[in-house]
Amino acid sequence: MVTDDETGMTMAEPVQDPTALLHRISSKLPYLPRALRAIGERILNDPGAVQTMSITQLAMACDVAESSVSRFVREIGLDSYQSLRLALAEATFVSRAQDRKSAEPESGVYDGIARDDPIESIVGKIERSSQRAIRQTARRQNAAAVETAVSLIEAANTLVFCCMGSSSIAAEEGVMRFTRAGKKCLLFRDQSVQVMLASVLGPGDLLIGISNSGQSAPIIQSLRLAREHGARTIGVTSAEGAPITAHCDVTLYTSSVPNGGAHYGEAMTSKWGQLLVIDVLYAAYAARHFDDTLAHLEETYREAIRQSRVDAPAGRP
Repeated sequence: MVTDDETGMTMAEPVQDPTALLHRISSKLPYLPRALRAIGERILNDPGAVQTMSITQLAMACDVAESSVSRFVREIGLDSYQSLRLALAEATFVSRAQDRKSAEPESGVYDGIARDDPIESIVGKIERSSQRAIRQTARRQNAAAVETAVSLIEAANTLVFCCMGSSSIAAEEGVMRFTRAGKKCLLFRDQSVQVMLASVLGPGDLLIGISNSGQSAPIIQSLRLAREHGARTIGVTSAEGAPITAHCDVTLYTSSVPNGGAHYGEAMTSKWGQLLVIDVLYAAYAARHFDDTLAHLEETYREAIRQSRVDAPAGRP
């Protein structure tokens, strides 16, 4: 929302990029009440159809009251239902144009890579996929959810990371970041050990489960056990409503990027979103504890990093 300098009245914030409205709805969706979430899901599933509906038709399609639709409109920063319809019309037009421009043959070896792609094309496609993953993840971050997650980290005596496969990249980054910030961290790569560790956690511990699909059985089991024993839990996933979310005190969402097919699995570019979430959590925590974090950075650099570098200048964290 913005305020008019002359009148002092609060007005809806304009949507500069038409497709940004859909990203805004997507980022708010997991945190909305059920009735408003139903409206958001309907819009995201078919924005082209919704932009032709009256407010009464949309309310009936979502089995909610018209007042809920009006509340949803205000929740996403628009001033009227007509503004929503116009914004959806623009977003639909732009999205279709972008889809036509960026359409690529389906591939079974990597995200968007065709059989005869030259190196220059491969580099460009991976670059665009990585940028898309970072941009979409940033748009899906909910400030209140991040604040809650940081408070859980702040209150925890021990941070335990739980992951599978390439999600360990983000988990290891989390261990390095928060250890250097002065938090005690644990990470075991073996999934059986992760589950066993979760069973001995308790109040004062925090388990951070990272799963792109949100369907990794050992991660779900670890989160469930940790909560049953009184520990707090944070989930990092790309999938709203995935099984992992049922066992998390708070869930942070990454981008949903196309995968390379059943044979390859999820593209490595999806890991940029996980790394971004870890960085956001670390930066928000460090900002709350600026002086203490700086002291820990200086000490860990001095004791563990400086001697491993050739001619490294002293005193740099």
